[in-house]
Amino acid sequence: MFRIASSRLSSRAASSSVSSTASFLASLTAKPSPVSLTPLAATSFRSYGNGLELDKSMANPDAINMINYALNQARTDKSIGSYGLGLLVLKHCLTIELTEGKDPKNENSKGIALLAMSTLEYERGEYDIALEKLQSIHELTNAYLGVRVAALEAEAGLYLELGQDDKASAIADTCVEVVEKQKTDDDDDDFKALILRAKALKGMIELVKGSIESAVPFFDKSLQLSNGTAALSYGEFLYLGQNYSMAKEVYTSVLKGASDIKKFGNPYLGACNMNLEGLMMGALCALGQLETYQGNYGNAEKALTQALTLAEETYGEKHPKVGVVLTSIALMYRRRAMEERTSSLLVQEGLYRKVIDILKVTETESEGSAPVVERSDIAAIARGGYAEILNVQENRKSEGEKLKKLAETIWKNRRLTLDEALLDLESTKISIIDPRISRILNLYIKSHGPS
Repeated sequence: MFRIASSRLSSRAASSSVSSTASFLASLTAKPSPVSLTPLAATSFRSYGNGLELDKSMANPDAINMINYALNQARTDKSIGSYGLGLLVLKHCLTIELTEGKDPKNENSKGIALLAMSTLEYERGEYDIALEKLQSIHELTNAYLGVRVAALEAEAGLYLELGQDDKASAIADTCVEVVEKQKTDDDDDDFKALILRAKALKGMIELVKGSIESAVPFFDKSLQLSNGTAALSYGEFLYLGQNYSMAKEVYTSVLKGASDIKKFGNPYLGACNMNLEGLMMGALCALGQLETYQGNYGNAEKALTQALTLAEETYGEKHPKVGVVLTSIALMYRRRAMEERTSSLLVQEGLYRKVIDILKVTETESEGSAPVVERSDIAAIARGGYAEILNVQENRKSEGEKLKKLAETIWKNRRLTLDEALLDLESTKISIIDPRISRILNLYIKSHGPS
């Protein structure tokens, strides 16, 4: 991990109004090739009844513009410097009068600025700082409830990605409690949407634990018509329950909804691995894996390629998220080769080697201890798949055996073997990689093959 050093702005300059904010942005772009500020689309708020967007009238326009600018700037070249500048803009945004005080509009502005800051910290690997920013949103009791739900959802998502499932479960419980305490009217659309979102978070955690039965009470059928992270998790629930046609409909609906949100430009209430880009990438990856399982390899390749393009554009070519998507693509080619009795060894080898280069295993562990690696199960699949390719080449068998042993050492999933995760056509389990949390969800299946 790395940290960005940035200077602290003076409180006097920070307390200025619109004119000084414009001057601040102008000063940051006083260079030969400035990055243009991307304003929000001038459209009215479209109520989906799902608590995913913040009506732009509920936050200060200048604060929203600064947040959009910061995110765009950080992702220009995805460097230490660009992230530093993006975070500097957000820090300034948090010190001006537009985000100060208890006024709901100001608290909303502060909340979405903190969501954006936590996202940038997450993308550069600073999970502790990202969690700190998310936790500070809990104090914004005058902010729109959806802002706080988004923070709790992202916090749970980070703990799931870190493998701290008990903490994620506790956060999900808190999320449900926070929403239920705000209940004022049974017919309130916002409450209905947010309680569905909070409960779906609990359902997602049960899927991570490998229990579809425990997840059932937390997924409402009305999520079929919804969008966002809750609907994506519901799609995974349907897929693991072998309701493939409905899962495909949900994934498609999530992608349509996310595209509409992006098009119309209202602030999306999500952060870190639960942000809008993560949602779209997750839905594309899930759809690609479903098409793979059903043997629709052309459709699978299209969806997974789109997921890869989005991951590279958002995070950069060397980001771990890219490694997760590449692993899904490699498994697709592996299954296709097995089913069609063709060879794609060169393609698979190239993909696995890219993943191995991205998801590295540290060499500093003491002798006899387990290797240290983030997203260990994804890293293990890449090494296990590459080992298979090496083992069919007589002069590389020893290298393959060594790599397979390493893969089995770093494999941590207790409900699925590494071989099962490599999509054996005769496996009695069904699994799906969730790129949002870089985890494998899996269950026993009652019958072989897709229906």
